Order: sequence, then structure tokens, then C-alpha cells
Amino acid sequence: MSYATYAVLGYAVLIIVVGILGSRKTRSFSDFLLGGREVGPFMTAFSYGTAYFSAVLFIGFAGKIGWGFGLSGLWIAAGNSIVGVALVWWVLGSRVKKVTSEYGVHTMPELLEARYGSKGLRLFTSLSIFVFFIPYSAAVFMGLSYLFTSNFGVSYEMMVLMMGALTAIYLVLGGYKAMAMIDVVFGMVMVAGVVILLWCCIDRGGGMTQIVTDLRAQDPLLTAPVGPGGFRSLFFLVFLTSIAPFAMPQLVQKFYAIKDDRSVRIGMIASTVFALIVTGTAYFTGALTRIFLTPESTPEAFADGKPVFDALMPELLSAVMPPALGIVIFLLILSASMSTLAALVLISSSTITKDLYAGFIRKDATDRRLTLMVRGASVFFIMLSMGLALLKPAVIVTILVVSWGAIGSVFLGPFAWALIGRRVDRTGAFAAAVLGLATCLIIFVVGGPKEVPMAGSIGMIVSFLAAPLVTGIARSVGTGRTG
Repeated sequence: MSYATYAVLGYAVLIIVVGILGSRKTRSFSDFLLGGREVGPFMTAFSYGTAYFSAVLFIGFAGKIGWGFGLSGLWIAAGNSIVGVALVWWVLGSRVKKVTSEYGVHTMPELLEARYGSKGLRLFTSLSIFVFFIPYSAAVFMGLSYLFTSNFGVSYEMMVLMMGALTAIYLVLGGYKAMAMIDVVFGMVMVAGVVILLWCCIDRGGGMTQIVTDLRAQDPLLTAPVGPGGFRSLFFLVFLTSIAPFAMPQLVQKFYAIKDDRSVRIGMIASTVFALIVTGTAYFTGALTRIFLTPESTPEAFADGKPVFDALMPELLSAVMPPALGIVIFLLILSASMSTLAALVLISSSTITKDLYAGFIRKDATDRRLTLMVRGASVFFIMLSMGLALLKPAVIVTILVVSWGAIGSVFLGPFAWALIGRRVDRTGAFAAAVLGLATCLIIFVVGGPKEVPMAGSIGMIVSFLAAPLVTGIARSVGTGRTG
């Protein structure tokens, strides 16, 4: 058997063991979804980081950004680490833990209903999660499968099925606790993998000085503060990927489950260091596709002389990684993919179970019934995502960013203002969610894939500003009518 086969078997055994261990600590719906709200700092830090950065970062995103922006893509790594991780933890960590515990809620739509007293808002946000997390999860499946097909000779369909089965095993058995436990292992593998990848790239490129020289020789903008892609596009990429975590349910949920304020402080540092290492390496090596790949040397990465973005990083890995170390990258991408997928599945299944079923169909559903249903919903959601991934829709980066921007546009306004205070009412919150999503989708439809980062960014801005604005207008109209 190949090293890749041994690695998958080892992972499968580990996942089953962790799932069994997690199942022993999962006795209720709260245990399954939030680990009993007693998860420590390092489990939460790794769980946050591995959910944030999936295989799409390494396969589609790093290659596309690196090719288009050169070393200025590192601004995205800085924004993700400082704003999307450190600032999110500092601003939201303790506050989210306190608010969700006071309301006794388990999901973000449930929190919005409790805060604004709006069942309509809960329904709209729940359906948004269900609709947009399916293509998001499919993109994760696709990112991993493309790599394995290119680098390890494993069939695309086999990788989709294997990844879905492995994720279902440990998530259905142990819920959030099992996910947090395995994410520590996944996180360590990811750190080890990116360090080895960075070393191989610098060594193969002849050192940092030579790498910079080679990039500058191709295009001076590849080493400039703003790359060939231009300031506007770079700004919206940084904004979208760094601000959206303030409203992404699969990331915010980590603070529902964290143990205490001390854990938040420790977790913030650990998660930020993790993000700097992982994203910095991903975007740096993505820029090196300009050096190592050409239509002549790697025709698989090009079509009619133009780069195939989903193929750039897999071909780069083949070019710079010795076969003996290829297994490390295999594990790196597998870890990044499964952790993100599990986080998305957990949020989606809880939305189906707690927000839609218990919120609108059976309000008297027992805890035992909800726990059984959330396990079944996890399997159902994985199967839907696998089905979409097997259809192989368009570029995975576009799928990911559209889903990311849409969810951020729905939740940023209502969720942020729910934590800030009482200045926004149900009318403003609902309008923010609808207007934010509508803005995002309209810009995407009109502008096409190239405007996806701008669509998500402006959608989030509209969502945040519309909440207090519409609330003020509604109150003014109401006061005028009363007078």
C-alpha cells in the first residue's frame, strides 16, 4: 500500500477513536452542539482556526491570489490574522459567551429571535444558512478532491465519498466535543505541513533574495505593496475575508462553547499565531506559482496559455515537494478540509433541527429527539454537499466567496447590533438581513465572478448600516402617526 493509503487508514482509526471518546461526553443536545459550554482555550483556538481556513485556501484561493497579486497577497494574511482572528476574539469572545448563556440559546438564528423578538428573522436567517452552506461545503469537498486527483492519483469521486464518510463518523458520534478534540490534531498537522511547505519552497527557489529577484524580473508589481491586481480588488479581498468572521455562524459558535474569560484570552493568542503561520505560508507560496509554473513545464496548470487557478497549487506542490514529504501535504489538506466541513455541517444540522423543526414545527420537541435529529441532519447535509460536489460546478474560489459574502451580508448587521445594545429593533434587523443579501447578490449578478469580493463587502456594509437607519426611519414614522 502507498503512504497515502496508510495515512488515510491512520486518520480513519483516529477519527473513530475520537468519535467514541466524544460520544461518552455527549448526553444532550447542548453537549452535541456546544460541548456543554465547557471547551478549553486551545481546543477552541484550533477549532476556530481550522474552521476558518479550509482546503480552498490552499488549493483555489492561494493560487489565484498569488498569481494575480504576487507578494501583496500577504496583506490578506495580515488582515485575516489581525482582524479576522485577533480582533474577532477580543471583541466577540466574552460578549458572545455571556449573551448566549443569558438567553439560553444554541444557534445564531435563535439568538436573533430572542434579542429582537422576530420569528421571521429567525426563519430567514435559518434558510440562508441552509441555502448557502451547501455550496460552501461542496467547495471544501472539491478543493480536497482536486488535490488528491492531481497529486496522489486518487479518483475525485472516491475522495468525495471518503471525506464525507470520515467526517460523518466522528461528528455524528461525538458532536462538538469530538470535533474540538480532533481539531487540535488537525491544527498541529496543518502547522507542521505549512512549515515544511515553506522550507521546501524557499529552498527550491534559491532563498528569499533569489525568489524576490525572480518575481521582480517577471513583473515589478509582483513584489510591490499592491500587486498587478490593483488596490481596489485587493482591498475588497482583505475586507471580505477579514470582516466576515464577525458574522459567520460556524466561527461565532466557538464562543458559545468556550469555558470562560480566561480561556478567551489564551485562545485569542493561540488562534492568532496559528492564523499568521497558516495564511502567511499559503499566500506566500501562492505567489511562487509565478516562478515554478509555466505553460511549457506544467501544461496541466494552463489552458490556452492562461492559468487554471484550481490547478496552480496542486501543480506547485508536485513541483517543489519531494515525494517523501508529499504525505505531509496530503495530511495538511485533509486536516484543513475535514475541520471546516465538520464546522459547516454542525451549524447547518443545528439550523435544521433547532431553528426550523423545534422553532416552527414541534416547539415541544424533547432534548432526546433533538439530539437524535441533529445527528440525522448532519448525515443529510453531508450527503447534499457531496452530491453538489460530484456535479463539479464552476471555479471553487467563486463558490466559496459568494457563499462567504452572502452569509456575512445576512448576519453582520443583525448580529453586530444585537451585541452592541438596544438601538436596533426587529424592523431594522430584518431589513438589514434582507437588504444586505440582496445587495450582495445583485452586485454579483450584474458584475459577474470578478466582482464577488466587492459584492460581499458592500453587502456587509449595507447590512451593518441599514439596521440602525431603518430602525430610526420606522420609529420616526411611528412617532409621526402617533402625533
